[in-house]
Amino acid sequence: MKIHQQMIRLPSKKRGFHIITNEIVHSLPWLHEIKTGVCHVFIQHTSASLAINENADATVRKDFEMFFNKTVPENDSGYQHDTEGSDDMPAHLKAAILGSSVLIPIHKGRLALGTWQGIYLCEHRNNSRQRNLIVTAWGE
Repeated sequence: MKIHQQMIRLPSKKRGFHIITNEIVHSLPWLHEIKTGVCHVFIQHTSASLAINENADATVRKDFEMFFNKTVPENDSGYQHDTEGSDDMPAHLKAAILGSSVLIPIHKGRLALGTWQGIYLCEHRNNSRQRNLIVTAWGE
């Protein structure tokens, strides 16, 4: 069994849902060595998250942002944690709802995403920063 691990630093992106599939794949030159396996992508942050969803129509990503802004509003008087601004606690909640990792099968040396699937970086902060991902892949 082969095991590979790679740290990827993504540049700052504006608040929203961004497809990062190509950035991840281009950072994994060894991916073709694994014919059958699993790829785990983990984000090392608590105010951004990862998801897999629609990769073709950009309005899906806009609707995701609209939905989460309605579901987890800023400036809620009940929030106690607002050290870094009105988006601070909502960013943590959104990240907890969506999650910090995705798991993708590897088939014939490629990520086995569906035709219309892509990996999203879900940036929940107004003033984002670089984001670190740890990608671990294993298989035969």
